[in-house]
Amino acid sequence: MRFYLIGAGVINRTHAEAIYKLEDQSQVEIKVADPNPAALSSFAEQFPQAVTFTDAKEMLSEEPQADDIVIVGTPPFTHFPLSKMALESGRHTLCEKPLVMNREEAEALLEVAKANNRMLGCCSVRFLQVPKTEQVKDILNSGELGDVYKISFVFRGQRGRPGVEWQPQSRWFLDKSKAAGGIVMDWGPYDFSILNDLLQPESIEVAAAWVAKPETEADPTDVVYDIEGAVGAMLKFQQANGKSVWVQYERASCTHGEPYFTVEIEGTRGAVKWSPYFETDQVLVKSDKNGEVVTKEETIAYPGSIGYMDHPVHFFAQKVKGQQSPAIVNEQAIFNFLCLQSIYDSALGQKPVVLKK
Repeated sequence: MRFYLIGAGVINRTHAEAIYKLEDQSQVEIKVADPNPAALSSFAEQFPQAVTFTDAKEMLSEEPQADDIVIVGTPPFTHFPLSKMALESGRHTLCEKPLVMNREEAEALLEVAKANNRMLGCCSVRFLQVPKTEQVKDILNSGELGDVYKISFVFRGQRGRPGVEWQPQSRWFLDKSKAAGGIVMDWGPYDFSILNDLLQPESIEVAAAWVAKPETEADPTDVVYDIEGAVGAMLKFQQANGKSVWVQYERASCTHGEPYFTVEIEGTRGAVKWSPYFETDQVLVKSDKNGEVVTKEETIAYPGSIGYMDHPVHFFAQKVKGQQSPAIVNEQAIFNFLCLQSIYDSALGQKPVVLKK
């Protein structure tokens, strides 16, 4: 397979490492384009097998092959034009999250993918097919929890803002015109990939939502800083079987309140609690026996050489090869992105928003 990386920064170096973990390395080629000479030189030093270009259009000018993959690893405001160019070059395209900047770009990009008969994927799949969450999915689908009526999905960090406490040299994270948004666009893509994978909704109603920008004395004053650091929403996931599940959603990269996380699925006969991310490998199942709460605890680590950061490349490559894969592509990729946009729309309009597949 031939991989065309647009951007020679940190994230595409991570993707290059994942590419070199694919099977049958004799058939793998990497090309990379970046107008920044220093970034390109550093990439070539780390991956000397890669062919380098200073211009992405030039890199994509050669005749495409059926399984070519372009990876867009640049800031969000460039995702739409670069992904469009990649798809129009006749290549499947895997884009970093957030997929695009807004609803209009999302819908337009899907049309480009369809028109060129190519797959458009998003890197928001990093935490899919992780053993502990697959175990939770099995518990959910088994009926062990009874009728599921509520999910709590809350992650509150006191100081973890991209562009401030994390990767402070990349101030573009703080500018909505470049980043598309704050914590919603940063972690929301992962959150809704997981929630949608678990619940397989036919539609989602954002019943109410809010966004806020907590202030600190470390806030930069010499750059544009107009993104949110905290968000909350009540969402109703409507499933194909006619049932609905309420989701209490909250995310904060900055809060003056208590930092904590809780991810728990509650049903009429039991509940399961875990973290789909890094916080713990424990899966706790609570049920009733003779009127008393019974807790079953299991630790499910993630073994193997293929890690979270390798998932986007490996899943998308499987999809391109026609293999079974949890890769999120085309309509599902757009639906997942529009979940994020719907939270903003609800918060801004102070009214419910319904998103249908």
